[in-house]
Amino acid sequence: QVQLVESGGGLVQAGGSLRLSCAASGSAFRINAMGWYRQAPGKQRELVASIISNAMTNYLDSVKGRFTISRDNAKNMVYLQMNSLKPEDTAVYYCNVRGLSSRLVDFTSWGQGTQVTVSS
Repeated sequence: QVQLVESGGGLVQAGGSLRLSCAASGSAFRINAMGWYRQAPGKQRELVASIISNAMTNYLDSVKGRFTISRDNAKNMVYLQMNSLKPEDTAVYYCNVRGLSSRLVDFTSWGQGTQVTVSS
């Protein structure tokens, strides 16, 4: 299985930037996609950005042009660069990985989450 540890959250003023990092450890036959989700109080968890094996990316409409997802396969890392942050970006951000285990079974792993708070 794959374990995920996020870092980089914090408190920032509106218009500021943060970079989230997610370190993946463990073993898998194949990682299909890595991504970032977020969940604000009282709201459902939503996909913010994802990147699949061939580096194709997908973004939530409200973050397009402000957030950038990237991955470093050699280091088993995925990043989320967040610029021009808005108070509505405040949420707990979760790293997510989907793939095939060494037993060729589909799996999904989640990190513990990191808080991002944007003050107005």
